[in-house]
Amino acid sequence: MDFIVPDWPVPPHVKAACSTRAGGVSPAPYDSLNLGDHVGDDTAHVAANRRRFEEALGARPVYMNQVHGSRSVELWEGTQHGVTADACFTESRGIACTVMVADCLPVLLCDEAGRAVAAAHAGWRGLAAGVIESAHANLPRGANVMAWLGPCIGPEAFEVGPEVKAAFVDLESNDEGHFRAHAEGKFLADLAGLARSRLRALGVAAVYGNDGSRGWCTASNPSRFFSHRRDRVSGRFAAAIWLG
Repeated sequence: MDFIVPDWPVPPHVKAACSTRAGGVSPAPYDSLNLGDHVGDDTAHVAANRRRFEEALGARPVYMNQVHGSRSVELWEGTQHGVTADACFTESRGIACTVMVADCLPVLLCDEAGRAVAAAHAGWRGLAAGVIESAHANLPRGANVMAWLGPCIGPEAFEVGPEVKAAFVDLESNDEGHFRAHAEGKFLADLAGLARSRLRALGVAAVYGNDGSRGWCTASNPSRFFSHRRDRVSGRFAAAIWLG
């Protein structure tokens, strides 16, 4: 399997990983480690891929029903797949906060002592609605928090309309800098940059991972990442964080 292991100074018992599209059993166009059970792939293939992912993590991932909102839920040993939310957190060991993506931004969070971990599914709608703030609010109060940003559609590929720009700039004028005029009435948006802006506003200065460069762009790296914007019919990869 071709996993991305975050390079950040978390305590040793805090574990995190991000899958790519490699290492599974699904045929095209879901080739090969598709973890999404809602995209048209054969359910047996998805189940096999999820078993492989869980074995590689050494923890139990919990898959949410993500709806591009801001709801955050706590995960316990008995939490089942399919809870409707776009962020999750836990203080329980061996339970992986997991978000599935194929252009949206996965955000992983933990406090510096490793008492709790959280994950957020940050597409533009969720990001504008406060999904990072929702996840962050469930970490220990007053703690220094670290964040890792995974792969997402990059600032050279994410074309949006004026309504998307307005959703951010009307709330925070400084976010203007994360939008660049493109075609007529269109802009190129820096999703990772917008997330960094949200994290700074929360006082999170330690942010690692996606810096907006091409290597992190899902749409620009078809051999490594799924991309819904690029392919329309696409699998899902996942980022997960857990307490070991």
